[in-house]
Amino acid sequence: MTKFKIKVGDTVKVIAGEYRQGTDNIGKVLQIIKDKNRVIVEGINLVSKHTKPSAQSPQGGIVKKEASIHISNLALAEDGQAVKVGYRFEEGKKIRFSKKSNKAI
Repeated sequence: MTKFKIKVGDTVKVIAGEYRQGTDNIGKVLQIIKDKNRVIVEGINLVSKHTKPSAQSPQGGIVKKEASIHISNLALAEDGQAVKVGYRFEEGKKIRFSKKSNKAI
């Protein structure tokens, strides 16, 4: 199984692909799909989904929803900048740290 340096709840920046341009290319990781190497990021890669009327949405209609983006197009963000992630042991625990600022994540 592949080990990712990005975890659910992290703030990430899109560094490649269609959503790299603009100021709204930073979002929070909502879900990781490990078997496909894809991530769902809040506010990135919005698609229109047509829904039928149901008990939850009696009106139905068109709903904007986040679609997945490949994990290679993302980098962990710190103060709006993309950073590389490293690992080190502190007090017997393995922690992630930013290689740019050397701070624990």
